[in-house]
Amino acid sequence: MADNARIEWTPGLEYENCRLRQFLEFCGVANMAALHEKTSADPAWFWDAAIKFLDVQFYEPYSKVLDLSGGIQHPKWCLGAKTNVVLNCLDKHRGTPVWDKTYLVWEGEDGEKREFTYAEFDAEVCRFAGALRAQGIGRGDVVAMYVPMIPEAMTSFFGILKAGAIVLPLFSGFGPEPLRVRLGDSDARAVVTADGGPRRGAASPMKSTLDEALADCPSVTDVFVVRRMGDAVDCPMKDGRDHWWDEALAPHPAEAETERTDAEEIGFLVYTSGTTGKPKGVLMSHVGSVTKLALDICVSFDLGADDRMMWISDMGWVVGALTAVSTSFAGGSLMLVEGSPDYPDSTRHWRVMQENDVTFLGVAPTTIRGMMRYGDEVDDFDFSKLRVIASTGEPWTDAAWLWLFERVGDKRVPILNYTGGTECFGGIASSNLLEPITPGSFNGPMPGSGADIITAEGEKTKPGELGELVMTLPAIGNTRSLWRDDERYIESYWSMFGNKWRQGDWAMRDEEGFWYVLGRSDDTLNISGKRTGPAEIEGALMSTGSISEAAVIGVPDPIKGTALCCVCVPMPGINDDEALRGRLSAAVTDLLGRAYRPRDILFVSDLPKTRNMKIMRRVVRSVITGEPAGDLSSLVNPETVDELKYLTVKNN
Repeated sequence: MADNARIEWTPGLEYENCRLRQFLEFCGVANMAALHEKTSADPAWFWDAAIKFLDVQFYEPYSKVLDLSGGIQHPKWCLGAKTNVVLNCLDKHRGTPVWDKTYLVWEGEDGEKREFTYAEFDAEVCRFAGALRAQGIGRGDVVAMYVPMIPEAMTSFFGILKAGAIVLPLFSGFGPEPLRVRLGDSDARAVVTADGGPRRGAASPMKSTLDEALADCPSVTDVFVVRRMGDAVDCPMKDGRDHWWDEALAPHPAEAETERTDAEEIGFLVYTSGTTGKPKGVLMSHVGSVTKLALDICVSFDLGADDRMMWISDMGWVVGALTAVSTSFAGGSLMLVEGSPDYPDSTRHWRVMQENDVTFLGVAPTTIRGMMRYGDEVDDFDFSKLRVIASTGEPWTDAAWLWLFERVGDKRVPILNYTGGTECFGGIASSNLLEPITPGSFNGPMPGSGADIITAEGEKTKPGELGELVMTLPAIGNTRSLWRDDERYIESYWSMFGNKWRQGDWAMRDEEGFWYVLGRSDDTLNISGKRTGPAEIEGALMSTGSISEAAVIGVPDPIKGTALCCVCVPMPGINDDEALRGRLSAAVTDLLGRAYRPRDILFVSDLPKTRNMKIMRRVVRSVITGEPAGDLSSLVNPETVDELKYLTVKNN
């Protein structure tokens, strides 16, 4: 957390007429505080205004924007309306100048490049929708996506929605067991996959991995397979069930009708990891997804028709949907990148940004901390076209935030911090372009969220006091429930505060009104009777410049009750373990006091992370304490768990 709310960015003339300012004028309010106040008094007014400002398209209009007769836990939106994500992202551009613009630019890990105009992209979407319909797949059917970040990931995404089916995104690195669990639980009807994908130069099979899972998933009747790796991987095909992508699409025309779905019809089923073994199935409607993502990204973050977004991710995370929906809704373009930001060379991320004139960059703090390890090479690239940076996934450390702001943003590009979750299909709190920004901070609630920070007793926290991040208003982006488990939905989000949505994040506001999110509330540390999140301690460790990442956990201690254990990734070339331990320990105690002296400091080559680059502190804690780790299927680097187990045994 920044000391004394050190302001690094203030709004300039370039952002004076940003879309958020236009939205405030449309709503008849002077500033963000007035918008939040008016929204709290009448959330239905807010969402009606947002839908009208965004010009969300409907086949049939709604008679009422919000019905709370089922309680805040089960709001109903846009009653009587019919719409579709594809209507709002592709169909509306037909016959406009946008139609001939470049929508998708793709670079494969091997350097292969492909580009699509909106018209060319839409033709592929229509053909795939035709291929689905030819197999009898349509409204209510769940169609999974288990694909690398290739153009077909985006065309299949929109094709599924166009046919009225439900998109089930799956992490491209999953093995057979997590695939089996999700495909079985969802009763998926079909899967889109590829023969394989490249992973840091090695050919990784996907179709054969999927086949192992499908042995226990009788509901899957059709599999569409993209040719990506060719003879480099084994790709058995089952007659009657498996279809080559190109052959399945070939017979179908380049134009097709978009299904007129009910506004609240489910368009997305997205599984998010829980602390127990069973992942949670999050549900999002057509109107909810397009309205929330467009409001967050196209209004609050100012993405427009002239922008090109790059946000390296995976379709298994909500950012995949975010990039697809927001860029096409705005009539902008998307830079799609297959593979890692630092392979085949450590400058890849920066080169791709420069060569493709990226104006809107999305990034996770963990990614930046990893890229910092490569030194000054970032300075060799030109980011003059860049105008907005969005960040989400992890709390920032000052060092990483300032590195990005200074080295990539040239001290002129705002870093719009963004926190929320898959369950919200977007953000709860954020920075914005109308107010000053400090390192790692948020300006406050995302418009429409009614976000607040409260104590365990439900009272608003005082400045400097740790509290729970909540939403106090119904938000159109929130999950409608959990797949076939409404009881777990209520228990997960509504059981602690009744009519307030509990996100499960610790947050704090400072004397100047800036907000900071300090990690998951189940990562709470209670040191000498004081609750704290791990972010502040990790920031102290990172301030030494000797480590690139850290995960701080609490472990049982017979005297203190809880003692600190710090698991750190040293910077390249730093391997003097005892001297480094001394520096790190001193950094923590100098900032926070002797009560926070770490009991253990362990060094690892990497930390367990999810596909969205969140550090899994609960996994670190479970390995070190010997507790059950829960669902590990979303880890992008499961080998880190074995390394940590080895170190734990060795230390004991």
